Amino acid sequence: MAAQNYVLHVHTSMDIIRKMTLSSSPESVDELKTMIKEKFKLDFDFNLSYQDPDFDGRLCSLVDIEELPLKAVLLVMKSESDVSSEASGDTTILPHDITPERAEGWPAVFPVPTFALQVEHILGEGNLKYERTEKTLKLSRGQKHIILENLATKMHSFKAYPNDKEVSMVSEALVTKHPCLKEPGSQTGWCGWRNSLKFKMGNFRTKLSRAGFHEVAVNSGKRSRNNPDKQAPHTNIKRPKRAEVNFLPNFPLGEDGTSLERLRLQIVDEVKMRDKNLPLITKLMQTTFALRRNEVINDGLPVGQILERWPALKMESQICAEFQRIANINLKKHFYAELDRHAPRLQSLFRKKAARKGKVAEGLDQRFSSYDLQEQCDVHVLRAAVLRALPAYLHEDDSRFLKPWHVAQSDEPDIDDMAVGLLLISAKSENTTLCCPERIAVVLEGSRVFELPRLAEAFILLYALIYALNLSYPKDLPNTFDFTQKVLMGQDDRKLRPRVLSLKNVLLAV
Repeated sequence: MAAQNYVLHVHTSMDIIRKMTLSSSPESVDELKTMIKEKFKLDFDFNLSYQDPDFDGRLCSLVDIEELPLKAVLLVMKSESDVSSEASGDTTILPHDITPERAEGWPAVFPVPTFALQVEHILGEGNLKYERTEKTLKLSRGQKHIILENLATKMHSFKAYPNDKEVSMVSEALVTKHPCLKEPGSQTGWCGWRNSLKFKMGNFRTKLSRAGFHEVAVNSGKRSRNNPDKQAPHTNIKRPKRAEVNFLPNFPLGEDGTSLERLRLQIVDEVKMRDKNLPLITKLMQTTFALRRNEVINDGLPVGQILERWPALKMESQICAEFQRIANINLKKHFYAELDRHAPRLQSLFRKKAARKGKVAEGLDQRFSSYDLQEQCDVHVLRAAVLRALPAYLHEDDSRFLKPWHVAQSDEPDIDDMAVGLLLISAKSENTTLCCPERIAVVLEGSRVFELPRLAEAFILLYALIYALNLSYPKDLPNTFDFTQKVLMGQDDRKLRPRVLSLKNVLLAV
């Protein structure tokens, strides 16, 4: 039999990724290390990890050469002794590129996993028998445990706290793929599976919590028989509420709070430089993502303190990157594509409403009067007009969220009471300020964070900061942000507010 080539992507440092081809398998992991040292001229001791294709690319330590896939991504990680003796220098070597724990959110169709070989065989025979006789399969306790454990693992790969509707989706998908598992006494055929899955997910989270998974461990230690004075088990649960894919990840392999704090300090220094090393800042922000989320979710630091500790979150590129890590969505690309797709139809709906009578019509008419005064109406002006008219159409008051400031009239804007909002800065007349001010400042807790030239850009970056800092949506604009999240951004649209659902139906009906 001809020998198969091994093709490896070797991550030797933060910025260096090299390809390596082997004509045959090394005899041992130590031999592979020697080959990598010679190939890439490495002068330090290290351990190897690889992305396991059987577990969605999660990192596994390479201890047995037989585990090495023919095509693999290898991560070179300095051993603790080498790291501790390393002298501080101008260049920081990160242990490896950090990937988020989850690559996607809850799917539209749940993919039932493949079970253990013996269970798959039993289910295959049971499905054939069900087709002929419609007789369901009776599982042993151990077989049912394997099925539930596999389903819980797959569910957790999408979400740690699935809701009732999502658990029902999994149960239905299971009996659809394996009809021999239907329950004769159940109206749906899967109600019992749903109840079993709920208990299994609770037990599964308990195991993960004991193993040290931050996302679920943060909710442990509540009131119990031995600790009656603590919080009730179901109060103040910290979990994703806006379709966050990576809500509270664990620290990277081999890292702890002390090592990540050193990288945070390096970020602070890099941001202060005139010629910023943007690729380095991005890598450092990626590696310290778990530390940052821990401070935001667990420690609950004030916004000002978080932005002071993480000044890169005031940079446009890093805000977009942080949202990508949390929600696994390209922020600007997705938002602008959907907004531009719906903008003509939204403008038509808003103008029709503005032609009627009533308070909502008056607000819409005022906003489009400002739009019509513009000398040049390009795509940026249309985006601004649609975003300005959206709250009025959804029967919401945006006066606390959007505040105009005419520089000539006052030295400082009145924004002390603005928790989350946009400051429209202009020296022109009020009508033009409503639609296209000269600058827009993003405001958090009464302080201006940064300024941008366009309203749509400022709006979507503020939206991303709400995710990055785990803030609440503005209380006066629940419909507007619900529409942004679930219609424009496509994040978890299973439950919409009535007005948002009505608007979405009108848009999709065209």
